[in-house]
Amino acid sequence: MIIQHFTDNDLYKFSTMLAIQKLYPNTVVRYQFFNRGESLFPEGFAEALRKEVNSMSSLYLTRSEKQYITKRCYFFDPVFIDFLEGYRFDPSEVHIEQNGGELKVYVEGYWYRTVLWEVVLMAIISELYFKMKGIIPEDIIDRTRDKAEFLKNIKADYSDFGTRRRFSFDTQDKVVEILKNYSGDYFKGTSNVYFAMKHDTLPIGTHPHEWFMYHGAKYGYRMANAKALDAWVDVYQGSLGLALTDTYTTESFFESFSLKHAKLFDGVRWDSGDPIEFTDMTIEFYKKKRIDPISKTVVYSDSLNVEKVKEIKDYVNGRIHDTYGIGTFFTNDVGTTPLNIVIKLTKVKAHPEDEYLDAIKLSDVKGKNTGDIKEIEIAKLTLGID
Repeated sequence: MIIQHFTDNDLYKFSTMLAIQKLYPNTVVRYQFFNRGESLFPEGFAEALRKEVNSMSSLYLTRSEKQYITKRCYFFDPVFIDFLEGYRFDPSEVHIEQNGGELKVYVEGYWYRTVLWEVVLMAIISELYFKMKGIIPEDIIDRTRDKAEFLKNIKADYSDFGTRRRFSFDTQDKVVEILKNYSGDYFKGTSNVYFAMKHDTLPIGTHPHEWFMYHGAKYGYRMANAKALDAWVDVYQGSLGLALTDTYTTESFFESFSLKHAKLFDGVRWDSGDPIEFTDMTIEFYKKKRIDPISKTVVYSDSLNVEKVKEIKDYVNGRIHDTYGIGTFFTNDVGTTPLNIVIKLTKVKAHPEDEYLDAIKLSDVKGKNTGDIKEIEIAKLTLGID
């Protein structure tokens, strides 16, 4: 059983789950697995994956996990924490098919329930793939220690964001322990709630692209960012205040990021495109709003390694608070090529009896969009994007 702890999941899945329950409890969605790297899965993979998914139904929030969440996640109300205690994964929500080396997976059901599947499914698929391929990890301890010491030496604040495409549970466990031991205060925490609890560090995370994608599908692309941000504020009242910018391109985001939002949110997260251009755009935005950029934070989180962190940090040069969320480079740098996989929201309907609407994402990288092609063109025309 690959996932052995209910909290072996990223914080943003739980935070989004609470927001959905409060605001959109009747919404039904579909998520789809995308194999961007076109890796071929070994024979029998679907059956092994189904066994792992079925085993998820036995997971539950333990007493110690509940105590940790109650203490650390002050932004969760007791009703939600009690709900988590009673929640059980439903394997019937996950649909799996394999044709030769091609793997097809989709998840369908009420959004407030299915939201927890994305990260754990990706972690299972990744670990199971390398296990069935017989690949043994190399030099985890030395490589991670070198990274931790490098980041400490350049005084970079950073966190582990590596659950989704990790080599294995044990690999991430070792990585978080070493990062904490060798980077001191520069290591700020991990997105994984279980490892945050085990290693006595902070759980890190706010909201994902799917939060904005839902609002885009339901309310339209010009309203998507503002509606999504306002809804988040309605639930969290200023907590978890780092806004993701690139669901419909960062340029579009800043056009709808009002003075109210700019003052209320602690900062923004960069997740695609050119980090140098993003830095300039963000600093200029805050200056135009008469907000001191030093009072705000940028979380850089797209495909980072230590050299890229240093390049960005040197360019930022103290003009805004910079911190870094590093994922696969920490948890799957073991001498093999990580899987290039994602699971994205593709369909939404506000009520079960409604017709599905397409949910799409526009990247800051041209051509790296997700979702129905016709709907992507509609969004680009609506937003004036070439």
